[in-house]
Amino acid sequence: MQLYNTLSAKERATLIEEAGLERLTISFYQYAHIGNTSIFRDHLFIQWNALDVLGRIYVAHEGINAQLSVPATNFESFKKHLDSISFLENVRLNIAIEQDNKSFLKLKVKVRNKIVADGLNDNTFDVTNKGIHVGAEQFNELIEDPDTILVDMRNHYESEIGHFKNAITPDVDTFRDSLDEIENDLAEHKEDKKLVMYCTGGIRCEKASAYYKHKGFKQVYQLEGGIIDYTRQVNNKGLENKFIGKNFVFDHRRGERISDDVISKCHQCGASCDTHVNCANEACHLLFIQCDSCANKMNECCSDQCKEVHALPFEEQKKLRKGKGASNKIFKKGRSEVLKFKK
Repeated sequence: MQLYNTLSAKERATLIEEAGLERLTISFYQYAHIGNTSIFRDHLFIQWNALDVLGRIYVAHEGINAQLSVPATNFESFKKHLDSISFLENVRLNIAIEQDNKSFLKLKVKVRNKIVADGLNDNTFDVTNKGIHVGAEQFNELIEDPDTILVDMRNHYESEIGHFKNAITPDVDTFRDSLDEIENDLAEHKEDKKLVMYCTGGIRCEKASAYYKHKGFKQVYQLEGGIIDYTRQVNNKGLENKFIGKNFVFDHRRGERISDDVISKCHQCGASCDTHVNCANEACHLLFIQCDSCANKMNECCSDQCKEVHALPFEEQKKLRKGKGASNKIFKKGRSEVLKFKK
């Protein structure tokens, strides 16, 4: 039985255009004990492929982390299948604020050691002893309290384009880096301050809240549903929006606009801009912020060197990449020295 994609991303994009059907971009996660991850992975692929689900899903013994899109006409069938799985019944679904039919172009269900790369030894603490979940209204009240410390649990390239007002935004490349940095910086406030955390959809805070309670923080809170659900609650309930800028998302959209503020700048010329792109040179693929003017000037590349490579015939580019591993710049997310105005 077919358990893999047979269409390229380009072919899939063409089919989506021809179908002309609305698709919903959705994310969800759930910590649970999964015995045989391979069997569960195959089950999901078979069921969701039949429903034309596309996306990136990680399955591990500790649970599932999913970002995907599904045709709106198949949503009820998709939800019915989720509810048929005991630990996913009525799981909270974060539906994207801004929809894009091409947010995902392949279905990838992968077995991983963890659903979020945190580098932690989970045997040392109880991951179910989590912080207090709060909705948008209580979150707004908490972050106005002078005894609250608000922390962004995302990486530097995410918070650079958008974050909550007065939040601490660690200058880190990975979630694991932020855990130690935050603990060290806030060590003197474990007893007297409220530690309030947020992330994109809630999954990183879920693990971090249990970790910080284990480390001795007495008052730990997390924004339930993350920035995605916060925005939905703000819009539905008419609450004050305290998030400025864009919310970085991990699909082809790369961002959802939450407020009209543009708080970052083009990494190449310094102009006001919050549009993330990947360098068009496939051997580089660096994620960085680029304005329209620089995109035209640089042919959507991060440097003159990459521009020269990208201008070569495709077969020549393939020859240059042959036998070489992926550039480390892929994982630096805007840290490259070729970027004059990087954070």
